[in-house]
Amino acid sequence: MKFLHAADLHLDSPLRGLERYEGAPAEHLRAATRRAMENLVELCIGEGVAFAILAGDLYDGDWRDYSTALFFAAQMSRLRQAEIAVYWLRGNHDAASQITKHLRLPDNAFELSSRKPKTIVRDDLGVAIHGQGFAKRAVTDDLAAGYPDALAGYFNIGVLHTSVNGRPGHESYAPCRVESLVAKGYDYWALGHVHKREILREKPWIVFPGNLQGRHVRETGAKGATLVNVEEGEVVEAAHHALDVLRWARIAIDPAQCASADDVIDLARLALEAELEAGEGRPLAARLVVAGTSRASAELQGDPERWRNALRAAATDVEPDAIWLERIDLASDPLIDPATLNDRDDAIGQLLRSLRDMRADPERLQGLAASLAELRSKLPAELRGDEDPTGDTAMAEAVADVERLLFSRLLGPPR
Repeated sequence: MKFLHAADLHLDSPLRGLERYEGAPAEHLRAATRRAMENLVELCIGEGVAFAILAGDLYDGDWRDYSTALFFAAQMSRLRQAEIAVYWLRGNHDAASQITKHLRLPDNAFELSSRKPKTIVRDDLGVAIHGQGFAKRAVTDDLAAGYPDALAGYFNIGVLHTSVNGRPGHESYAPCRVESLVAKGYDYWALGHVHKREILREKPWIVFPGNLQGRHVRETGAKGATLVNVEEGEVVEAAHHALDVLRWARIAIDPAQCASADDVIDLARLALEAELEAGEGRPLAARLVVAGTSRASAELQGDPERWRNALRAAATDVEPDAIWLERIDLASDPLIDPATLNDRDDAIGQLLRSLRDMRADPERLQGLAASLAELRSKLPAELRGDEDPTGDTAMAEAVADVERLLFSRLLGPPR
């Protein structure tokens, strides 16, 4: 018997943080989450799975209209024609309180209750599926504690949207511990909520499949679902299958050996080619970070707009409509001893000391952040970006960028 375990589809969630510029592969970005869902359905049919489990966050929040639900229903109908059942529950993004509209799904799609734990028994397969979804967005109770013990003689699967033991970057929803999941006596725990694939344990298997499609630069690498093969009541394989249609990456470029900005462009081109190849034909959305000391630093920092666009042009040249540079950080430093500059008793030394004192002073950073936050609040929503630029770390990085720009102009060759 085979079954598919997926979670965190976030259908129709927009891909965030992408700049618009000429030559970027905009067509590949539209409806990426839907195309990943279509890949999931094709995998289910191609592998002849007995059923699929979707462990929460099918949707990204309340629907703008019914098109999201109609798309999902159409995919369920495709599985129904292949005689494949789907068992799903709600997570924090599609909790019962979050989705205000309703649409009846085909009769092969079974929702696990959000009110209390529910068990669905498949006598024909010898399988018992236990689970409870989210009634509201912020569920802070240990839902798993209320799940029934395993049914004797069945292959038991627990379905749960949870932060198990806590996970950095994820809200602590439906918290529980691995030990308490093991104590239930289930054979497989199909988890959701954490967007990075993790196998927390084998025998019993406790698995986060990760989300189906990366949506921003913090969700890098292959994304997809877990195909589980069961023989004689035991899991013999739980294999990851990449189903994403766009791959995210963070690419660090070390310019130490670069004598000029053109050398940096050539180095970035090679890195982008390698990352694109690793994605097996998928379009690439990448953040380029040029960091380290280099003779090319003054040139890069002296005209950053020119070199950012040169990098975009190089990305387009690698393969048209295949690479989108989400952001370009030119953070390289000149080959100058910082201590020597810091000791200078002139305007440059004073400026350097002032900037570095600001980077080390949380109160001054917070004051600067407050001023910028007011300006940011006046921007249209589409220009504010996904990341908060006013946090302490972001402000320290911004001051460092100012420092690089100023010193490239002050100490670099005449323009």
